[in-house]
Amino acid sequence: MQATAATPVIEFRDVSYRVAGTQVLSGFNLQVHSGETLVLLGRSGSGKTTSLKLVNRLLTPTCGDILVRGMSNKDADLIRLRRGIGYVIQDVGLFPHFTIERNIGLVPKIEGWPEDRIRARVQELMQMVGLAPETATRYPRQLSGGQRQRVGVARALAADPEILLMDEPFGALDPLTRDELQREFLLLQRRLHKTVVFVTHDLHEALRLGSRIALMEAGRLVTVLSPGEFLRSADPLAAAYVRAFGKGLESAANRGTS
Repeated sequence: MQATAATPVIEFRDVSYRVAGTQVLSGFNLQVHSGETLVLLGRSGSGKTTSLKLVNRLLTPTCGDILVRGMSNKDADLIRLRRGIGYVIQDVGLFPHFTIERNIGLVPKIEGWPEDRIRARVQELMQMVGLAPETATRYPRQLSGGQRQRVGVARALAADPEILLMDEPFGALDPLTRDELQREFLLLQRRLHKTVVFVTHDLHEALRLGSRIALMEAGRLVTVLSPGEFLRSADPLAAAYVRAFGKGLESAANRGTS
């Protein structure tokens, strides 16, 4: 089956995942549409990261199916599947013995791009994510946490994938750097229109960055709402999140749409 304009870019169909006798995900059904940022929100152990890893087959579901661009990811070539999906994690996962330029250009090099095209793409992405040109020859250990996260985002975008999976990418940063990177992410998304699945446990971040918020609890999908709907929701768990995070939620949602 080929994806069409009406076909979700990612679709979970009655997906469950069990490991070592523990049910991590149960009866999970969710669609992610082209160009949206779908936020998976929930506390630790709710199944957010597991759901993310099922998309690019870092994990395999116990039952059910995940479709990517209209095709079951079980039927896709694993290497092609993963190269077509950008993946950004909290601790970045950069190669410490590679320069920043080499880290960012890794996938294009594997794809066989010519060196001049790789160099031009690295320069374009470094500018896009706010990295100074002289950073290219440095190593990850020589950068701040915020700079390393920028490199991680640039690397994920290097081969221009349609899909980005982002697992709490700003969670370990100080508040000012986190705010700055959130703003930069919104600007990038408005320019690039990627299909993004973004994991967080922070409601402020979910409201600011998400087109829709998928609330998870104990391995199940509770509800899927727009930021405005989430703030007004009568769902008990959504309402509990709003109470727990308190003031500033309306402004967070407004910053994401302004």
